[in-house]
Amino acid sequence: MDWKTSENRALLQAILSLASPDEAKRFLRDLMTENEIEEFSKRFQAAQMLSQNVPYSEIEKKTGLSSTTVARVSKWLNGKEGGYRKVIARLHHAPAVAGSGLR
Repeated sequence: MDWKTSENRALLQAILSLASPDEAKRFLRDLMTENEIEEFSKRFQAAQMLSQNVPYSEIEKKTGLSSTTVARVSKWLNGKEGGYRKVIARLHHAPAVAGSGLR
């Protein structure tokens, strides 16, 4: 993955510019299809469950993800990039956002 392309840098800047949960919801809905949003939500849910040592079979049943996808999420969760780990740790320690229904 080349994060240095102008397109990828622009996407990262767009994400970083979001100032509220409402802005994030609206941007993601414009950017992705409903199915893509649901898929990414399931992958993030799987990462959270894996970080709590939930068995693959339970994650597959709860999320509907394939065993291959759960294994891929596990690989990324435990990989060198640390993106899932960083976000999960931040959310675990973050206060609730007033009025958003989000932590």
